[in-house]
Amino acid sequence: MTFPALRDLVEDLRHARPALWAGRSEGARSTHSIDAAQVQQAVQRFERFAPLLAQLFPELQVSGGRIESALLHVPQMQQALQLPEQLGRLWLKADHSLPVAGSIKARGGVHEVLEYAEQIALQHGLLADGDYLQLASDAARAVFASYQVAVGSTGNLGLSIGVMASGLGFKATVHMSADAKEWKKQRLRARGVQVVEHAGDYAQAVAAGRALADQDTHCHFVDDEHSLSLLLGYAAAAPYLVAQLAENGIAVDETHPLFVYIPCGVGGAPGGVALGLQQAFGPHVHCFFAEPVQSPCFMVEMLAGAAALPGLEAHPSVYELGLNNQTEADGLAVPRASELAADVVRGFLGGVFTVEDETLFRHLCLLKDREGLQIEPSAAAGFSGPRALLESVAGQDYLQRQKLLPHMANATHIVWTTGGLFVPDEEYARFLARGRDLLN
Repeated sequence: MTFPALRDLVEDLRHARPALWAGRSEGARSTHSIDAAQVQQAVQRFERFAPLLAQLFPELQVSGGRIESALLHVPQMQQALQLPEQLGRLWLKADHSLPVAGSIKARGGVHEVLEYAEQIALQHGLLADGDYLQLASDAARAVFASYQVAVGSTGNLGLSIGVMASGLGFKATVHMSADAKEWKKQRLRARGVQVVEHAGDYAQAVAAGRALADQDTHCHFVDDEHSLSLLLGYAAAAPYLVAQLAENGIAVDETHPLFVYIPCGVGGAPGGVALGLQQAFGPHVHCFFAEPVQSPCFMVEMLAGAAALPGLEAHPSVYELGLNNQTEADGLAVPRASELAADVVRGFLGGVFTVEDETLFRHLCLLKDREGLQIEPSAAAGFSGPRALLESVAGQDYLQRQKLLPHMANATHIVWTTGGLFVPDEEYARFLARGRDLLN
């Protein structure tokens, strides 16, 4: 990106205007080496625990204990977004309906709790015969009850950690920031999870939770900013998406590009998904992260050190740009990105774009009206991606650099919807009413 274009991008960021940064720099390389075998280990861990999860959570019996979501063709939503078919077809990866936790966080959060439970079980000889159903026994639960799992969260990660940890018998504590929704706190407390409320933002809740966990040797703190286990749990989604694409006859290759648009908070979930997809499809998949205009922490992290951002060389916060980190997309209200996730995706990430809150509500409403799907505001962030890519100067430059313009008619666009299953009816009715007001 040229200096004038970068300077204009930074001005858009500072003034909370929608913007697109397109990356994929050949010179950028990750310092982390995460191979496909590590992702496969996460996939296998989910498989080992599947019979136990089907027993603990009745809603998983139909899937045999697997926590997965559908891949849906959404032609009516494509029409509502005014995306012509000659630019490809629009699909939706429905993580908003993931069972147990109701969001994409069910992937990474559940994986880390399962990995910790497996470690404890092996230490105590609870898996001598390899039967994971034994972990539902009174003896196993008594062991787990002497350990604690804690996390700092704006909501959805806390739900996934709290629900899974308490389901296995661990003590569970979720440190929640001021912008976390009340219904999420109530849902956790109903599961016997301790909810500790903090007056500050996400980063402060994480810091407080980490400090308390450091004082207890029997407490495992799930660190969304630095956890490889979380990242691998999200990456484990990729093999299932590969199979779903094949089932729908969708090719991904040099002449059939795949574009994936994923809402982004601290970056662990989209970073893990992008990693898994990059391992599966290499240069033929193009992942773009979506952030609120007041919380573009991942874009700021990717731009750190650029000439147009003097003084922001090391792990910057959105506050340093004069932004307030306030958004209705509570799960995306994060001031500083995960350095781990940013480093992992730096060499292959397609880009990051920002979205105004009003757009989230309009798209939430359109999705309900056109496709009958119910999501929360943060989950709607990805729907702005195709137009941002196809109509902006930065997006067109990216498509030209990647030699994709001749192949757009064969493109597949997947919007990853990340949460909404457990939103209370009255809360969703307010979301819908706000979207309708904005559309009228």
